[in-house]
Amino acid sequence: MNIPGDDFYTLVSAALKKRGEETLQRALYLALRESILCGRLQPGSRLSGSRTLAQQLSLSRNTVNAALEQLTLEGYLLRSRQGTRVAQLAQRDVALDLPEPAVTLARRVAQLPAPVARDTPVPAFTPGTPAINYFPLPLWRRLYDRVLREEGSALLGYGDPAGEPSLRSAIARHLAISRGIDCDASQIVITEGALEGVNLCTMLLSEPGDVVWVEDPGYAGAKSAFAKAGLTMAGMPVDEEGICWEGQQAPPPSFIFTSPSHQFPYGSVLSARRRLALLELAQRHNAWIIEDDYDSEFRYTGEPVPAMLGMVNNAPVVYLGTFSKTLFPSLRIGFMVLPPALAKAALPAIGALLRGGHRAEQRTLALFIEEGHYARHLAAMCRLYRKRYLQLREALDAELATAHRILAGEGGMHLTVSIEGIDDRRLVQQARAYQLAPAALSGYYLDARQGQTGLVLGYGNTSASQFAPGIRRIQRLITLQQGGKG
Repeated sequence: MNIPGDDFYTLVSAALKKRGEETLQRALYLALRESILCGRLQPGSRLSGSRTLAQQLSLSRNTVNAALEQLTLEGYLLRSRQGTRVAQLAQRDVALDLPEPAVTLARRVAQLPAPVARDTPVPAFTPGTPAINYFPLPLWRRLYDRVLREEGSALLGYGDPAGEPSLRSAIARHLAISRGIDCDASQIVITEGALEGVNLCTMLLSEPGDVVWVEDPGYAGAKSAFAKAGLTMAGMPVDEEGICWEGQQAPPPSFIFTSPSHQFPYGSVLSARRRLALLELAQRHNAWIIEDDYDSEFRYTGEPVPAMLGMVNNAPVVYLGTFSKTLFPSLRIGFMVLPPALAKAALPAIGALLRGGHRAEQRTLALFIEEGHYARHLAAMCRLYRKRYLQLREALDAELATAHRILAGEGGMHLTVSIEGIDDRRLVQQARAYQLAPAALSGYYLDARQGQTGLVLGYGNTSASQFAPGIRRIQRLITLQQGGKG
């Protein structure tokens, strides 16, 4: 049996002297573990007793014993009345530096759209970000403190997997008034944003290989969820009336994903004619419509557009909403409304798939809605965004000399500009150097090479003072790209 000699303990002593900020116990543990892994201490080697080892290394016996016990717990040493021995770890010495592993991602990863940069602070023209500096944070903090004061540690445990009952009831009442949706709390599931709602729909209602019709261009997050679930996506073009499937050659769908109240990124509203036709088509093919009610709260002309879920009885529609766009992104609270029969059938699965959490935040949001703060905040933001929308259009008229077309967009927090003959993805990369973050229109297509080029300009969290200089900079970049002088 091998017994380490004095040279070994000299090396360990040297390692202890170079321990840096590590405790002596941790430094001894690391030195012995490295010696075992690199083969300096062979399997079966016997170490000196803890008393002798402590003397050899000028350490306390407690320090030595603690390090040896940790190594024994992890399987590096074997301790018994006969002494401490090095365990047999493998048939050959274990190398501390393994070769870099070959990385092969799953095939479905190749279908995922490019990630969207989420910078802090938010650069100008970033789509999908609300005016977070206008959020009434002191009020929110008071409500949050009140929830903790009144309920305290009762909120620290798991909650209902479908979400806090008070929030689900508040959302049901809000939807009845604002969206014409007649539902009760039992039909509502609280999610971490709208994207988790899409994920839950695919988990509950689809099988790998099922066909889903998606708007093309459309919401990249939904495409990620469908790719992850192994669904086959069929892109449907979008025009002034919204998603357009008429005349398209596509297999019958199991899912239809649409944002009918304010299509992203075009901004068009799905016409009543197409809504009814889409509902009839879904019923005929036994398909489900996922209604992403994106930006429906911010409409600048006319009355709010009613949701598809409330148009006809027994509509095969799962409705998705989120507070990330109306309040602030890091809140990560969204919701889905299921038809009664689906809500009842999905209840056991919801309990298995979700865990109740963020209970204090959900209770705070319930108070925010019930006490009227949410409706007042939406009204204030709608006035702000309408003003910014008009100011951005003025800046585009004055500063964007390149031929362009502004797509429908009288609502929401973004404006889409179609510009032919540019490399919009390259332009977006160049713009980031100037703290500008518009999105490339072509990037929202299933095949970016086949899509229109242009820019999606978010104005929710961009002040009007940044519009003219920002558009001016974008015009210079376009001019340079097209071979002119900027």
